[in-house]
Amino acid sequence: MSDISTEKNNGNTQGGATHPDDAGYISQRIRNRISQAGARFYANDNIARFIEPGELDLLQQEVQEKMQAVLASLVIDTDSDHNTNETAKRVAKMYVREVFAGRYTEAPQVTEFPNIEKLNELMIVGPIQVRSACSHHLCPIMGKVWVGIMPNEHSNLIGLSKYARLIAWIMQRPQIQEEAVKHIADLLMKKMHPDGLAVVMDADHFCMQWRGVKDLDSRMINSVMRGSFLKDSDLRREFLSLIRAR
Repeated sequence: MSDISTEKNNGNTQGGATHPDDAGYISQRIRNRISQAGARFYANDNIARFIEPGELDLLQQEVQEKMQAVLASLVIDTDSDHNTNETAKRVAKMYVREVFAGRYTEAPQVTEFPNIEKLNELMIVGPIQVRSACSHHLCPIMGKVWVGIMPNEHSNLIGLSKYARLIAWIMQRPQIQEEAVKHIADLLMKKMHPDGLAVVMDADHFCMQWRGVKDLDSRMINSVMRGSFLKDSDLRREFLSLIRAR
């Protein structure tokens, strides 16, 4: 992918406004590529294909610099306070390399195996621990995911640990839970081609517990049903009763 020079731009790019002072930053260079491709860069999108080798390091440095400015605007003396002296560096690494890594890295490599034994019975994987951040307030989302699969003779099968890796890749982005379960279902349907797929997520939202109403007991549970799970109420009941038993 060829590099695209940056120019000062007082207008808007797709998905958000730019500022003249941003023109020299790597984030603007990446944004230009995305806009030229006619793609979007929402919080829960993966933009890895628009990032060239070495640019993630530059992006982390940029986030660190801007996070330092945020701390200064919060009137925190990071020069004298030993607890916050390297907070901007730690936060930048956390966002780019850890909690939002699913935005900036390619999907994990997953080997798919043919269904040699022509398995066609219900399989359930879970609970898989998931961690994300609410895209409204960047507060943690912590929960569990269960996946139900109804394979057919033409389905692909994947290793047990690969469910956790693929789901983590989706969840390591700013999310809202309602969209996250759909994206998980879309990815697994594409990988496995089953007759049916079910995804259930049960999670705590710190944007309710830590701020706002400060309700410690509220949780969100939602599901996506595809194929036979959507059409067959008995199959759906069996899946839901088995995960409740867990």
